[in-house]
Order: sequence, then C-alpha cells, then structure tokens
Amino acid sequence: MEWQLADAKNRFSEMVNRAESEGPQTVLRRGEPVAVLVSISEYKRSCTPKRSLKEMLMNGPDFTGVDLSRDQSPEREFEW
Repeated sequence: MEWQLADAKNRFSEMVNRAESEGPQTVLRRGEPVAVLVSISEYKRSCTPKRSLKEMLMNGPDFTGVDLSRDQSPEREFEW
C-alpha cells in the first residue's frame, strides 16, 4: 500500500500493522516514493547473507557423470 507522508505520520500504528499483515508499505512525498516500511521478519530475511557463487557451486548438486565440456563448434552470431 502507498501512504502520503502526512497520512503515514498520523496513522503510523496502522501502517505498522499493515506492514506485518500485508507486506511492505511505501511512503510518498509529493507523489514520489521516498521510503518503505517493512516488518522485522521481512527485514531480517532481506539482511540474511547470501551464499557466494563459489559456495553455492561447492555445496550444490553433484554433477558427477554430467558432461560439462564446452561446445567446440564455431561461434555463431546471436540474434536478439
């Protein structure tokens, strides 16, 4: 939901409740988004460190028996 800044200030408790039950709440100033209020669970989830690509590959699925060799055919131009 989007809230004009004055409404967000006047109805902060409602905004917090909605962040918990409905998800992120956007605050607008003069019609432009300037801030987002999220629940603590959403915030913690977004702050959880992500695994690096190396860690993901090292701990990911076992590729034993899968042919991962590069295609040796001449390169072709890719058309968008």
